[in-house]
Amino acid sequence: MSPARVPRALYVAAALAIALLVLPLVGLVARVQWGTVVTDATSPSALSALGLSLLTATVATAVCLLVGVPLALVIARSGPRLAGALRAVVTVPLVLPPMVGGIALLFLLGRNGALGGALTALGIQLPFTTAAVVIAQAFVALPFLVLAIEGTMRSVGTDYEQVAGTLGAGRWTTFRRVTLPLAAPGLVAGTVLCFARALGEFGATAIFAGNAEGVTRTMPLAIYTAFNGAGVSQGSAIALSLLLLIVALLLLVFVRGWRPGATR
Repeated sequence: MSPARVPRALYVAAALAIALLVLPLVGLVARVQWGTVVTDATSPSALSALGLSLLTATVATAVCLLVGVPLALVIARSGPRLAGALRAVVTVPLVLPPMVGGIALLFLLGRNGALGGALTALGIQLPFTTAAVVIAQAFVALPFLVLAIEGTMRSVGTDYEQVAGTLGAGRWTTFRRVTLPLAAPGLVAGTVLCFARALGEFGATAIFAGNAEGVTRTMPLAIYTAFNGAGVSQGSAIALSLLLLIVALLLLVFVRGWRPGATR
């Protein structure tokens, strides 16, 4: 079969789109001071931001797995109306400006928030703590996990689960030994995307958790702080930006290898 013919003008538009995506990254790489990049990336402030980001993103991903896998299964096994409503709720953080999400979290869990007053009475203070970073990251990253797993669970159907049931397997056994293995590609891809999104979270964290070094200053916040004339140097900010770029590319390559039908 001969390849489809594409109007030549569309190639020009496609090239412009690629340039829009690639040239800013080229500009970033061009500004890297290769002679000092290792020193910049290993400065105390940079290492503090890096360590905090890796820690909070890992915890946030674990939280998302704990609640996201059950939610994905519920959506995949629900009827069209309920599944559509739940999917819409899950999608909201994807289209919501991150800073609005941070404000929403602050109004919910802040000292005068809907739940914050009760938490304060119990001696629990969440805003502007490391825990707030985890909550903000989980809020924005959860949809990536849920949608990836839900799509895989829906595509594999329920035939194998029904067969397991007829053979005497209980619901938990079926879930552990049938559903989860079948959903493995979506589970891995969703987990990686969730971690990557948590690692790069900025807006909700800035509003809900603040920007205290060693407590809430993650890599994105350290980069922002540097370019506003405080905190880490611009050299460290560029080095951290390069590190985030490399991590993102590696994660995308990893996810591509786990997609259903991907060439291995």
